[in-house]
Amino acid sequence: MIFDFSEKSGLLLVFFVHGIVFATLLLVQGIQHERKSSLWLAGFTLLGCLYIAPFMLGYAGWYGLDGYREFLFYAPLQQLFLIGPVMYFYVQRLLNPDTSIRRISYLHFLPAAGYLLYALIIFVCDRFVFETVYFYADGRDKDFAVWYQVAGFVSMFFYFALTLHHYRRYKALAFQSVSYADSIVHRWMERYLTAFLVMLTLRILFFALNPEWGQFGSKFWYYLCFAALLYYISLAGYVRAVQVLATNSLLPAPGFHFRQDQLPNDLHPVTADEADDALPDLAQWKEKLDAIMIADRLYENPGLTLQHVSAALGVTPRLVSNLVNQGFAMNFNDYVNRHRTRAVVGKLEAGEQRTKTLLALAFECGFNSKSTFNRAFKKEIGVTPREFLLKNILK
Repeated sequence: MIFDFSEKSGLLLVFFVHGIVFATLLLVQGIQHERKSSLWLAGFTLLGCLYIAPFMLGYAGWYGLDGYREFLFYAPLQQLFLIGPVMYFYVQRLLNPDTSIRRISYLHFLPAAGYLLYALIIFVCDRFVFETVYFYADGRDKDFAVWYQVAGFVSMFFYFALTLHHYRRYKALAFQSVSYADSIVHRWMERYLTAFLVMLTLRILFFALNPEWGQFGSKFWYYLCFAALLYYISLAGYVRAVQVLATNSLLPAPGFHFRQDQLPNDLHPVTADEADDALPDLAQWKEKLDAIMIADRLYENPGLTLQHVSAALGVTPRLVSNLVNQGFAMNFNDYVNRHRTRAVVGKLEAGEQRTKTLLALAFECGFNSKSTFNRAFKKEIGVTPREFLLKNILK
């Protein structure tokens, strides 16, 4: 196989090979551990590799060689209509791995299937139907046609917006319904979406600076940036998946066995504007809620949900949700973490830090991670746990 190594082809080759390796690793992991999110990320990484392949191979001289040139012409390597849907379903499987794809969801893949059929028709007609080459008589790769590149960009931007909406809804729902939202709201997801947005932004920027779409060589820096971002996504995504499997990511709550990327079965949309549950005596209900949280120490349950609190109060989950939103001006997750933080402060004031670590005290009060504890403590008290200990307890 001929490959003309140069600075451009060599750099893209490095990212291409690494992308294929991570796609393979994610595929194997997804199959072995039945993690659908890993399978979708493997697909996304593979599509990214195929996206840069024509330029990598073009800089390696393939467009100037018989046989190689025809392969690049007829093989639809840049699947622009497929990248967006795969990203969207990766996020869905990461956040809700137990949900299945509905039949109507396959409509998302119709444009990609249409382009594959279009490429197949071109290949069959040029090679077997017409006596001479017709579709590729102009010597231009159809993957780089202006209409396809523009439509592909619109498709990716549309699915980015759809994915972002889905994630934000999930995030708002989690903070409104469970006390361990930080554990199931993926910081990795925010970094992933940010990297994809940078990809789209760079595409606009570089093509705005280089409006001549026909100049193959002048697009190198864009594809190099794309390759670097793809490398970050594939590497960080694989490392995160390995970490989740290594820790098993279980919440330490009796009767609860949810991984970080799972939603509990009783999680549903209960926000303040979705119900008109009457709160005739807001102050009285606030006292009742605070009293039962403290008396029964409900906050010590790291897997506490809105349903648990509503059952303890003997009211509907919507009423508790409205009570927390309207009475305390916060979401359910922050409300529970406020009680946990105050419980930790109480333990510190009682001198329990002499025999236990700060983290041990945090776990006793219902926190399930150091990062969540530090964020909640600083949000409620205004300083970090260590600063509070030094200024108020050990002074």
